[in-house]
Amino acid sequence: MEAQGASARPVVEISLTVNGRPHTLAVEPRETLLDLLRMRLGLTGAKLSCDVQVCGACTVLVDGLPVSACTYLAYEARGRQVLTIEGLADGEGLHPLQQAFIDHAAFQCGYCTPGMILAAKALLDEIPRPTTDEIKHYLRGNICRCTGYKKILEAVLAAAETMASRHG
Repeated sequence: MEAQGASARPVVEISLTVNGRPHTLAVEPRETLLDLLRMRLGLTGAKLSCDVQVCGACTVLVDGLPVSACTYLAYEARGRQVLTIEGLADGEGLHPLQQAFIDHAAFQCGYCTPGMILAAKALLDEIPRPTTDEIKHYLRGNICRCTGYKKILEAVLAAAETMASRHG
């Protein structure tokens, strides 16, 4: 760790990959991954809501696994692959989960949607054809206050079908 001047806070340099792009940044040991993504990289899809790891609005994927970026330290992401909602689409083409959320009207205000979609992606990467109960269990850490969950479940099931049919 190094400090610049007597009143400067300690910082450490980290390297990580966000949405396929490498970054090297000096971070304070207490800086969260959410703050790094939103404030320093301009990736505002993940949202700050509860700030205590219970709502899922800040969900991003780190090495393919969902994490609550509001409590995950940026330093913990060093050397890792981070995926945010901004990196999920393939160019202009939406990811099947993004398209399914649109097709099934699985959002209202949209605040929880990025975290919900990324958690669902981690699920589908692990279990390509989940049951409704498996989806409910996997998404239990992502809260939606607007839609109820019926449309979200329909969207995840539809995306699973689309993704499975593409992979034979």
